[in-house]
Amino acid sequence: MTLSGKAKLAGVMGWPISHSRSPLLHGYWLTEYGIDGAYLPFSVAPENIESALRALPKLGIAGTHLTVPHKEAALQICDRVDDVAQRIGAVNTVVVESDGTLLGSNTDAFGFLENLKSESDWKSDDGLAVILGAGGAARAVVAALLDDGVQDILIVNRTRERAEHLASEFAGVCAAIPWDRKDDALEEAALLVNTTTLGMTGQADLEISLKRLPTSAIVNDIVYVPLQTPLLQHAATRGNTTVDGLGMLLHQARPGFAAWFDKQPQVSAGLRDFILADLKS
Repeated sequence: MTLSGKAKLAGVMGWPISHSRSPLLHGYWLTEYGIDGAYLPFSVAPENIESALRALPKLGIAGTHLTVPHKEAALQICDRVDDVAQRIGAVNTVVVESDGTLLGSNTDAFGFLENLKSESDWKSDDGLAVILGAGGAARAVVAALLDDGVQDILIVNRTRERAEHLASEFAGVCAAIPWDRKDDALEEAALLVNTTTLGMTGQADLEISLKRLPTSAIVNDIVYVPLQTPLLQHAATRGNTTVDGLGMLLHQARPGFAAWFDKQPQVSAGLRDFILADLKS
């Protein structure tokens, strides 16, 4: 598409940035909806992130996504940060407001919940949720579940102190479980979510037994390379509903696109196939 002098611009900042699928994803939507705009990758070193973000309104850029290693630093740079980003402790979406100020938000929680609900019949009152991991992705998942009304969450992490720290922030709803007890923790689970990198291509396997997991439980792995992780494959063979991680990536992009390009995009089968084809190439 040929851009006009009034084209709307947005992008993604990271270091490195070549791995990001965001330009493909947003490019697909820009073409699908016939929008006069572009979404660009910006390779920004950590020491330059503040000046890069401050340059957005001067360059007429509507905003940017942030990926590793900029998400935490942006909390201190943005002029305003929404409550979700504050609780998660990271900003992944920056919108330049009409007066030039920078609004930071985090859409990972939104993306997780939208994916879970669109790919399963899960409801917040189904029961216990077990979260594997205690990093930034786990924080987003916990925030999403709590905001949706979940009342009972177990956090299981290889480093117990991190699990206890995360659980303590949501005392009364969350509790920490030692990693060597993860199999036992599944006995009453209605939802199991893996937020670790275990099972990802090139990473160590996730060693967990699902024998005690009810077959009615939903199993979600936020990893999307491979799309069907060993955890999801095992869960599916025993009759559990499974949810892969690609949808979270796609849905978390929607709020930023809507803010920058004035169009609420949809996650379609065609979009999934388009991104999957790239992942396999």
